[in-house]
Amino acid sequence: MAGAQSRSFWRRGVFALAAAALACSLASAQDQKNSEAALKSVRKEIKDLEARLTRDTARRDEGAKALRAAELDSADAARKLADVRAKLSEQRAARRSLAEQTERANQRLATERAALGAQVRMSYVTGQAEVLKLLLSQESPATLGRMLVYYDYLNRARSARIAAVNADLAKLASLSSDTERVEAELEELEAAQETQVAAVAKAREARQTVVARLDSTIKDDSEAVAKLRGEEKRLTDLVEKLRQLMAGLPVEGDQPFASLKGKLAWPVQGRLAGDFGQPRAGSVVKWNGVLLEAAAGTAVRAVHHGRVAFADWLPGLGLLVIVDHGGGYMSLYGHNEALLKESGDWVQPGDTIAQVGDTGGQPRPALYFEIRFKGEPVNPHTWIARPTAGH
Repeated sequence: MAGAQSRSFWRRGVFALAAAALACSLASAQDQKNSEAALKSVRKEIKDLEARLTRDTARRDEGAKALRAAELDSADAARKLADVRAKLSEQRAARRSLAEQTERANQRLATERAALGAQVRMSYVTGQAEVLKLLLSQESPATLGRMLVYYDYLNRARSARIAAVNADLAKLASLSSDTERVEAELEELEAAQETQVAAVAKAREARQTVVARLDSTIKDDSEAVAKLRGEEKRLTDLVEKLRQLMAGLPVEGDQPFASLKGKLAWPVQGRLAGDFGQPRAGSVVKWNGVLLEAAAGTAVRAVHHGRVAFADWLPGLGLLVIVDHGGGYMSLYGHNEALLKESGDWVQPGDTIAQVGDTGGQPRPALYFEIRFKGEPVNPHTWIARPTAGH
């Protein structure tokens, strides 16, 4: 009786655990579903925000509208060129690999042919009569058996060599076909690269024309200051709206951003051309971040884990990426030549998110970098583990 009660209690316990596990699984699935729905909703709101910014820019400033169009065309051409160059790199690596495989196959074929030749010569020298002589000889059955096994081994080894040579010949034929295909694709990609280089040059020329025209419309320092203040306000308003939108999407990671003060790496290595807190071009407007001069096309890397909150064009900063790191922290990357991430994408520390450029009216290729906490800019130097060049 006690045993039956024990078994009944055990079954009830198992059922309870199974029910709890099922409930947890269902809750987890529901949480994931809710998280995906929230992300989808936030992405839509961000896209709507980007569309409103575009309309507002066009309505307020025809010059900025023209610059946006020119820089987006240039970014598209630069991105296509980068794609072509990446494919070229892959195909060149494939060609090198095929050449190495072909060399190894040729070496193995030469070895097999030499071995097969040696076997054929030995067979010719001994002749088929040797087997008959053995059979008619007065050798002991044991010796005769060993010799016959030896001849059988030679024949099987020769057949194996012939099969290996045939396999190597087939492999070489396949490698030759693959090499021809890769060479043809390389020719197409090299032609595409020339086309894209021309497209990039044309787009940059059109952009420079627009920038020159815009610069000519600024009559004095007061207009320049007003322009800088307007651009700063747009960025501040954008960051605040993004903060509100991203608040419902927690950022998960091994280390919170706040714990990494003094441990981060710069998004690019370059000459410090503008520093936090310094006046901008001699005006009363100060830098809220740093300007790092680097070669156009240099990879811009995320400083920490997070989710892309914004990836679009903004007056004054051109092609801009904003990454939300959670805990109220965001990092901003401006003046990019091309954007490689979209709103809602996850990024890891060191991921390439953009390429250095000169969009937004920047006279030379450079990255503008900010860190903000609860919408307010903070000194990036206090968060970085090592200094920039020229500082």
